[in-house]
Amino acid sequence: MKLGKNLQYLRKLHGNMTQERLAERMGVSRQTVSKWETGDVCPELEKLMELSNLFSCSVDAILKENMEPQE
Repeated sequence: MKLGKNLQYLRKLHGNMTQERLAERMGVSRQTVSKWETGDVCPELEKLMELSNLFSCSVDAILKENMEPQE
């Protein structure tokens, strides 16, 4: 699962959003966002759908695709 890397990339893509700012928008703690990004915890389906709406991409893309540009 590429969720963690994708979230980091999407945050940077959207105005260099901090974990704190994303946490505020999602109604979770900064530590929760950190755990999502490190792969310690996967967001609930409801939160995945919110992330999808926030970043204008599919849940499938957030979970599976490699969103970072290839060098």
